Amino acid sequence: MRPVSPALARSRTQAVAGSFPGGLRGSASDPVPLGLVFRSRSKEEKAPTDKVTADLSKTPRDPQAPKGRPTPKRSDAQTQRRRASSGAPLDRKEAARRQREARRVDMAKQREALANGDERYLPARDKGPVRRFVRDFVDSRFCIAEYFLPLAVVILILSVIQVQGIQNISLLLWLIVIVLIVLDSVGLAFRLRKQLNTRFPDTPKRGAVAYGLMRTLQMRRLRLPKPQVKRGERP
Repeated sequence: MRPVSPALARSRTQAVAGSFPGGLRGSASDPVPLGLVFRSRSKEEKAPTDKVTADLSKTPRDPQAPKGRPTPKRSDAQTQRRRASSGAPLDRKEAARRQREARRVDMAKQREALANGDERYLPARDKGPVRRFVRDFVDSRFCIAEYFLPLAVVILILSVIQVQGIQNISLLLWLIVIVLIVLDSVGLAFRLRKQLNTRFPDTPKRGAVAYGLMRTLQMRRLRLPKPQVKRGERP
């Protein structure tokens, strides 16, 4: 290698030193630390950015500025306006609350209808002229089956007594009650079917006779809907 003259080396050192900022310029005896040259500026650069972001968050939003969310479709907006104007529920909780209220009102009307016989709010199994006639037909007659529960309690008490004669009587009473209920139910079903065919020839009558027989098994005071005719009164 060719030797470098001292004057050339001194001129190169001055040129390199002049390329640094004034505060970082050093001399040959006091070189510039590399840490100052390659220092990290992340904190100094982030601080102004954070400050600008905080200032923007405190600035009131311009009404003409974008909303930050997609604009709803015209059909969706019209549906929401119609719901708000018609009083329809806007969310599931409100819809469920209104449904519970409606169900509570319907149940109250149904209980009232079972007490006074109002056809508008009766359950589906009790609605219609055919079912109403069946109820009146059964309620206007004396049926042995309606006393089945009280008789069953009496016979059960007699059967518990540890006396052979009384137990034989209770067994005989069981047989008599069952036979009378069967005969009475058969006669009632025959007469009821005949009346239904006469009064409602073109109306569906499926299940009407069974509906009447099930009503005979209930005591008159406990029947629902409540009886609307007296005993002996023709329906």
